Amino acid sequence: MKKNILALLLFSITIATAQTDPRLYDIIDAVSADRIENDIRTLANFGTRNTFSDTVSETRGIGAARRWIKKEFDQISSNCDNCLNVFYQKDFVTKEGNRRVPKDAWVVNVVAIQKGTKYPNRYVIMSGDIDSRASDTMDFTTDAPGANDNASGMAGTIEAARVLSKYQFENSIIYVGLSGEEQGLFGGQGLAKYAKEQGWDIIGVLNNDMIGNIEGVDGVIDNRSFRIFSEPVPANETERERRARRFYGGEVDGISRQLARYVHKQTQTYMPEMNPMMIYRLDRFGRGGHHRPFNDLGFAGIRIMEAHENYNRQHQDIREENGIKYGDVIEGVNFDYAKKLTAVNAINLASLAWSPLPPKDVKIGGIVEPSAKFKWSASEDDNIIGYKIYWRDTTAPQWQHSRFVGNVTEYTLKGIVIDNYYFGIASVSKNGHESLIVFPAKTFR
Repeated sequence: MKKNILALLLFSITIATAQTDPRLYDIIDAVSADRIENDIRTLANFGTRNTFSDTVSETRGIGAARRWIKKEFDQISSNCDNCLNVFYQKDFVTKEGNRRVPKDAWVVNVVAIQKGTKYPNRYVIMSGDIDSRASDTMDFTTDAPGANDNASGMAGTIEAARVLSKYQFENSIIYVGLSGEEQGLFGGQGLAKYAKEQGWDIIGVLNNDMIGNIEGVDGVIDNRSFRIFSEPVPANETERERRARRFYGGEVDGISRQLARYVHKQTQTYMPEMNPMMIYRLDRFGRGGHHRPFNDLGFAGIRIMEAHENYNRQHQDIREENGIKYGDVIEGVNFDYAKKLTAVNAINLASLAWSPLPPKDVKIGGIVEPSAKFKWSASEDDNIIGYKIYWRDTTAPQWQHSRFVGNVTEYTLKGIVIDNYYFGIASVSKNGHESLIVFPAKTFR
């Protein structure tokens, strides 16, 4: 009998730490290119979604667009027995001191929260941008359909809500349309501040900005690759933390970078046909996106977007010059590609929403010793089956090695010299999902 119990336990551990979750394949299959196309067309047909455009019309401008987005979230909630809490979150922005703000106005976000069953105050967020712009960002009347930038990201966020609302998760998921991105990331700033005030425990933010273009301005056509931008360390780190890195490492192991690695790994596991590219930057060179305001306040956040941008279709009035067509119109969007990147988001949202609480107070030791040692505080999650130690060469972008060490709070990797690798620890739940990897923040002897 004891042998049978032991065998069953070992089998459970194997399932929890080695196999994939078939529900994630179902989620991939459930994402619809047709629904995404319909939503992108609807958003583009509002003419312009400039943050300062018409708010009264039912057919044109930012007001009509955000009301339609809220209606879609409300309909999704109705279909899942009111599983979403849908509301507007807004902040007033003034012209004074803001060179991209043509007039005082409310910047309004549309938020839909799917509450977790076990940890309702832990959130993973997927965002898209509601607003669009013409060549002149101060021009809020000229047509700016913004089909790819960023109706694609907004449509993907709505579609993820449709698919994932059919499931229950231990952690909460937020689907949000953010405004004011083109004028200075105002929507993200407002929601990040709101999250801080509400005491939200944010697991990570997946900001989707342009997920529908496969033809770069350089002529490259690629419907498999996409970029994951992440900053190396938190912007609000302390001076003590910065000094410690000089001696212990961690220059590329901040919480946003761990989130990027998580998305990269999950994509390669469940969607091996895709080519995720981790970019070691906060965003494109000298540019910004709506994950940055969350990073500024110390939250983990990344940008997911196409690999090859087409600048002729980006921030351009609709026109033709010297045989070149300009403008962010519907013809520039590949809906099957937008479906793929929506699926990338959906499986990562689900994985993180099913993930356990991470280990706490992770410490590392082994200075001038032949082995690396670890101590941590057990997570309070009763669904955890154990912990997994990860390590990699100091020059490797992704974790290369791992070892499941069971439900313990200290472990020694014998023969692994601490000087030659970077390390991290993740919690593993009974359903096989893992927390984000935690980089050791303290040392011991």
